[in-house]
Amino acid sequence: MNLRQIDARTLSPIPEACQSVRACFSDYLDGAVDGHTMHTIGSHLTACSSCTEEFASWRAMQQALSGLRATKAPADLGLKLRCAISQQKAKRDAHWADKYIVRWENAVRPMLVQVSAGLAGAVVLIGSIAFLLGVFAAPQPVMANDVPLDAVTAPRYLYAAADPGPILTDHDTTIVVDAAVNDRGQVYDYHFISAPGSPEVQKQVAEQLLLDVFDPARIFGAPVRGHVILTFDGISVHG
Repeated sequence: MNLRQIDARTLSPIPEACQSVRACFSDYLDGAVDGHTMHTIGSHLTACSSCTEEFASWRAMQQALSGLRATKAPADLGLKLRCAISQQKAKRDAHWADKYIVRWENAVRPMLVQVSAGLAGAVVLIGSIAFLLGVFAAPQPVMANDVPLDAVTAPRYLYAAADPGPILTDHDTTIVVDAAVNDRGQVYDYHFISAPGSPEVQKQVAEQLLLDVFDPARIFGAPVRGHVILTFDGISVHG
């Protein structure tokens, strides 16, 4: 995603640290940064309200653009695909039989013309016709190949690159996170739905997300970006 960054909210110079972080917004949203850079950007956004506001506008634009490509498959798509496959298979079988009959007649007819019109020729002709009718003219049962209806799938957790440690909090709680997963199965963005906790808790969750590997969302088998809801059990340090 190549977007030109425009900051017209203030005439004062933008601090160098902010410029460095904002220059990485595009790669950060695409999940194209390493874990260290991701953590650095996340920590800066926690402390800098100006960059947080700027990043929110970038993410809103990305979500709007992503929404343009998201098309829900029609409810009757599976039925239409099965019908189309059945019709195509029936046409293919019919064309194959007709072609075989023509070739057979072209090969046999010249020989029959030269044979006398006696009983032997009649028997050969009747036998050939009966054979062709029995083998090729009989309609074959047409069965539609099943088409998977789950053509659109959400990201699925596979494993963690290292053994996940506990999320230590001030009290026992459940942390719910909406994670954005790119087409390579990596988390490139996230936000807390409930119980975000302190910055230290957020850091632990971010580090855990960097270790998680997912099977990306898929549309008809092709990997695409998607979202997944994750939960973490926060364990009290006072327990």
